[in-house]
Amino acid sequence: MRVAIAGGAGKIGRRLIVALVEAGDEVRSLDRNPDHAESVRGAGAEPVVCDLERAGLPEIAAAIDGVDAVVFSVGAGPGSGPESKWTIDYAGAVKLIAAALIAGVRRYVLVSSVGADPAAPGDDTFAVYVRAKGRADEELQNSGLDYTIVRPSSLTDDPGRGLVDAAESVERGKIPRDDVAGVLAATLKADNTIGKTFEVSSGETPIDEAIAGQTMPSSP
Repeated sequence: MRVAIAGGAGKIGRRLIVALVEAGDEVRSLDRNPDHAESVRGAGAEPVVCDLERAGLPEIAAAIDGVDAVVFSVGAGPGSGPESKWTIDYAGAVKLIAAALIAGVRRYVLVSSVGADPAAPGDDTFAVYVRAKGRADEELQNSGLDYTIVRPSSLTDDPGRGLVDAAESVERGKIPRDDVAGVLAATLKADNTIGKTFEVSSGETPIDEAIAGQTMPSSP
């Protein structure tokens, strides 16, 4: 596959680059900071400078032209304020949806979050975060694209075990970023995940088996 990762220089994105390249896929990494180009290229991906927060749709569409799938793995980060949750976690994902439609890229995998809810109450930063993520999920579900929304539990930098629990709803826990990248790589190759929204946490099922065996209901 030819895959464009928005946020390929990030902690999950870089791991996903490695997983896809090792599987023989071609990867393009969209990042706003040109300083990441060398490390992204070193991981095996083609770097493209593209700031989803500021770029127009023609620029984003050009950045993903010719790929088979896009992955949104961009986040405002834990130190950012509520406004960034809307301009990056929500608006960035929505702009990539629009660009995918323009470029004719049907497959879209979105890294969301456990607890994402477009109607989440509250004005604190975390409440705004889960509301922004939920709104982005909702937009993708209604986009007509061949989407999958992956909602990881709390992320860690522990070494991956390759064992997960993936379902419409899972027990709250933690999951290494290594394993999230593995789930995303498997999801991109699994047509049975199209139209699905599911949570993922550390578990006891091998990733490929957990993804291949999904029988979750389609998202509304």
